[in-house]
Amino acid sequence: MLEIADLKFDEKGLIPVVVQDVDSKKVLTVAYMNQESLALTLKTGFMTYYSRSRQELWKKGETSGNYQHLVNLKADCDRDSLVAIVSKDGPACHLDTDSCFNDYLYCKDEAVEFSLDELAKLIATRQTEPKEGSYTSYLFEKGLEKILKKVGEESTEVIIGAMKEDKAETTFELADLTYHLLVLMINQKISLQDVQKELAKRHIVDHKVKQETMQ
Repeated sequence: MLEIADLKFDEKGLIPVVVQDVDSKKVLTVAYMNQESLALTLKTGFMTYYSRSRQELWKKGETSGNYQHLVNLKADCDRDSLVAIVSKDGPACHLDTDSCFNDYLYCKDEAVEFSLDELAKLIATRQTEPKEGSYTSYLFEKGLEKILKKVGEESTEVIIGAMKEDKAETTFELADLTYHLLVLMINQKISLQDVQKELAKRHIVDHKVKQETMQ
């Protein structure tokens, strides 16, 4: 394990830190630390940076409530930059977006990012801002009973595909099921992070086998 004294701060006493979300793996922001802010971060577990514009320490979330909790912190091979893995309580950017990195300079079509987080956000907008002709908006309009019916139907389709040992069909049906589960989650105000946190509590899944009742 490194010590603060092992790190190489620049001539202004600062070291850059790339901040990455523990759940989505997104890069949230790039900030700077000095020895004092780094020591406070390690002591409290709350990400504390040094503002170059204000020339003062700032604890992320102190005014907004969007705290960032330190999960782990690593230095690069030259020990002159850091990567912080964090869990966050809200948007990372002052523009109220999940990440500060949203504007492409270049991106191949096949490299356009897709994630369950982004899909969940899009589905959520179809609930708050219904769109004519949208199947997702239709499901929210019909309500919980319709959503549950679709989850049940898609679960059955997954089982049928798997029983046939048809990988392509099973994958297709799993995608349908995943989409409808996301609709259900949003309807029930359950986030992907809620599910991830529940799974994280279990740690080693092999030790969480439920005992089946013997008939």
